[in-house]
Amino acid sequence: MARRLRPVSAPIQLRIQNVGQLFHTLDPLPFRERDLDSGVEEYVVGWARETPGKRPVEIIVHLPARAAVSEQARHIEAAMQNYFAYRADVLGWDLRELFRTGRAALAIGISVLAACVVIGKASEGIVGTGYFGRFYNEGLIILGWVANWRPVEIFLYDWWPIARRRRLYRRLAVATIRVVAEKPDDQPEA
Repeated sequence: MARRLRPVSAPIQLRIQNVGQLFHTLDPLPFRERDLDSGVEEYVVGWARETPGKRPVEIIVHLPARAAVSEQARHIEAAMQNYFAYRADVLGWDLRELFRTGRAALAIGISVLAACVVIGKASEGIVGTGYFGRFYNEGLIILGWVANWRPVEIFLYDWWPIARRRRLYRRLAVATIRVVAEKPDDQPEA
């Protein structure tokens, strides 16, 4: 019987020419609070998703030697961790909003279902018990259950991807981020 191999978690490698390539250039906030560039975020999140859930994430940022010793380079780890912590918080807010919407939809859905059952029972004498009466009553019941479709969808399925992404961003918020100075191409290795 073949054994299944565990995925190997390798560090996420970023090769850039200057620190500014990591962050959104139009963001007016101080460096440590800037948003990551959307391409950088997509790349890091995509690779982090492949890292097994319990293993720590490591990100290595390769910079030219001169850029690697700059003031901004010393703050890359804090800036990226702050960004991912903020994104995890935003996803938490989204999750709370989704559940708030789900509770409101559930209240409406249960009310509609209850009204459909009461109307169906009250109108039995008027519409009768024949085919038309059965069609009418079952139509009301179906309408009542359809009114509960959205809250059931929210509470059973819609929250999973948001919670999974929030967990991933929380892992990235505590990731080890190292800056590595690249040797110029024209220098021989020692």
